[in-house]
Order: sequence, then C-alpha cells, then structure tokens
Amino acid sequence: MQLVMIPRPRYLEMLRLLKDNRLIKIVTGVRRCGKSTIFQLFIEELKKQGVTEEQIQLIKLDEDEGDNPDLHNPHHLHQHIMQRIVPDKPNYVFLDEVQNVPEFEKAVRSLYEKSNIDLYLTGSNSRLQNGTLATALSGRSCEIKMYPLSFKEFIDFRPNPNLAAAYEEYLKMSSFPYIHQLAASMPEQFSLQIKLYLENIYNTVVIKDILNTGKVSNASRLRRLMAFMASSIGSEISVKKISDMMKAEGLTIRPQVVDDYLDAFINAYIWHKASRYDLRGRKMLSTKGKYYIVDLGLRNYLCPPRENDFGHILENVVYLELLRRGFTVYVGQIDHRVDGKSITKEVDFVAENQEHREYYQITYTMHHPETLARELAALKLIKDNHPKYILSTDAGSYNYDGIQQINVWNWLAEREQWP
Repeated sequence: MQLVMIPRPRYLEMLRLLKDNRLIKIVTGVRRCGKSTIFQLFIEELKKQGVTEEQIQLIKLDEDEGDNPDLHNPHHLHQHIMQRIVPDKPNYVFLDEVQNVPEFEKAVRSLYEKSNIDLYLTGSNSRLQNGTLATALSGRSCEIKMYPLSFKEFIDFRPNPNLAAAYEEYLKMSSFPYIHQLAASMPEQFSLQIKLYLENIYNTVVIKDILNTGKVSNASRLRRLMAFMASSIGSEISVKKISDMMKAEGLTIRPQVVDDYLDAFINAYIWHKASRYDLRGRKMLSTKGKYYIVDLGLRNYLCPPRENDFGHILENVVYLELLRRGFTVYVGQIDHRVDGKSITKEVDFVAENQEHREYYQITYTMHHPETLARELAALKLIKDNHPKYILSTDAGSYNYDGIQQINVWNWLAEREQWP
C-alpha cells in the first residue's frame, strides 16, 4: 500500500533556514507526529539541489524499527558515520530517535566538531534539551518543536472543506499524520483503522515510552492516571487534587508520586502544562496549572467526549495551535476588588514570544449575553495595549473597545472570512 506523503511546510521552512549554519538541528515531539517524515521530505529537497546520496546519512535509532542494533553503542555509531563521510564536501547526517543511544552525547559532540558535517537529530523525550547534550552544546543547537497536524495542515490536505464540518472530522480522526495517510489510501477500512492505530499508539508508544523513562513503573496506575487526566483537560489541577480524587476511586497514590507521573507525561510530549501567571504581580504561580493533551483523538480514545466537554476540547485545540505558532502559553490570573472584596478573574491564555504578548479567551459559543459579559470582564481589567481576543465558533468578527471577537475556525485555518 502506497501512502500519501503529507507536506509539513512550516517545519520544512525551518530546516531550510537553518541548513549549513553550524547549529545542531534538534526536532523534538511526541512519537508518530511526523519527525521521521520531515527528514525524508528534507532529504528529497537536498537531492534536488544536487546533494548526492553519498553525502547523506539517515540512521534510524528507534528501538523497534532501528537500522542496526549495534549502532546503539555511541562509539560504533560514531565510527559508522565517520567511515561514510565524503571528504572535502558538505555531509548531512540525520539521527532519528537519537535518545535511544546510551551516552549519545559523546557521538553527537564529536560529530559537531567536524566542519563538513551538518547534523540533524530527532527525539521523543525532553532529555535532548534538558540533559547533558544541552549542557555540552550550550548555544550550539537549535530546537524545532514539532506537533501532530494542525487544523490548517488538516484542511490543506483536503480540497475546499467546510470549516465547521472539517473541525468535527479533525477531532474525530486525531491529528497524527499516519491516520490521514490511511484515510487517503484506504477509506473503506478507515473507521477500524483509526481505532486500531490509536490503540497501538496508546499501548506501545504512550505506555512504553513513559515506562522506559525509569521514573514510573506501575503500568496499571499509569493508565488510571492517564484516563483521569484525559477527563480533566482545561480544568484546574493540582497534584494534591489528583491524589485525593484517585484515592476516592480506590487507588492510593501519594502527591509526590503523582508529580513523578506528570513529569513523565510532559517529558514524553504527551501532555503539556500551562502554568498560572499573576497578571497584577507579574509572577508565575506554582499552583493550579492546566494540562492539555497532544492529540484529541487520543483523548477521545481514553475518555469519550461529552456535550459539556466541547469548550474544554476547543481550548485544548487553541492551546496547541499557540504552541505551534511559537508562543509560550500561560493561564492568566488577575485580581481586583469589588465592594471591598477581592475577586479573581481568569484569562484562558497569555501567549508570549520574544516580540510581544497576546491575550485569549476561549468559549464555544457567545449566544448568551452573559457569556460575552463574562469573557470581556477579565480582558477589560488588563490595562496594557497588547492584543486581546475572544475566540468562539460564532460566525463573523466584532470589536469591543479594542477586544476582538473572531471565529475560531477561521483563526485556526488562518483565514479572514467565514467559510
């Protein structure tokens, strides 16, 4: 079966811009999000530019699908690569899932020192950026954070879709690229393929990867906690609250152990945490963060959606899109006084990058006037001039004294008009 290759233009453009710049390019993200594919697409571009096969080395180091088990020895890996280097020409070396090589930092550091090697890595846990490699190569590497398909990538893969219908399909199908390749290649078996593929991701990727971190070891407890998290996306969660709720369900788990599991979820890029930020005091808060899952199809597999989940699901989609657009995202908190009492308002997302800040309120619909009043209230308390948005599924766009209400499907699709 020949699968259709899904282009990932944003990531390809990043690789083009960073080519030959003496930085190690590190593509990170959850397994199956398309990291290996982006290498294949980029290698095809190199060949079209005149780079020969001999100048390119792609080495797959996945434990299950790797090219050669012997290459999991850092010395053998380094020797294997150096024996194939073309002298006096640029060489492009791609190491896929390099974190599976113990002490891979030694090989990477040595390869980096060769002036005719342009080095590219992928990894499915945060060890690449938080471990000894980051220390050894401080200032000499650049991370490209990769995610499963965005809504825009999803609709660009389909001719002239209705955005509302496409959004429902996007949530149902999952955003892992392989599922959409299957949809194009074998539509008659597609529903069964979705279920089987998500089950495979959960059992062999999610569970296995987290257990392999060594930080957690109880698979049954891991599955229970993962399901609980899936049912709580977009809700305030503390380690103690999770511990208490799990205990109420008959599973005793200490807060410190919960914290270990959450760290493992985040390190595998399966969950992302939006910490709370005090907009008045301009400081991070250590409690009541929110957690968002990397793929809504996986969430649906763990926890079938309910009608009152629509807002939280939309919030999850927007959060991931802000990450894709290069923002660091927080949950905003702003306190004010009413009749002598302190009242706390929440801003769903405070999105920052090196250039500016944006504020977002997310609501599924604005049909009720009290909903509009509630969403505007927190944004009106913010007195700076950074952009402020309300995203909802309602048609049209409106301006409320500088606060812009925008149709969320247009925003996700990067379009200006209602479909």
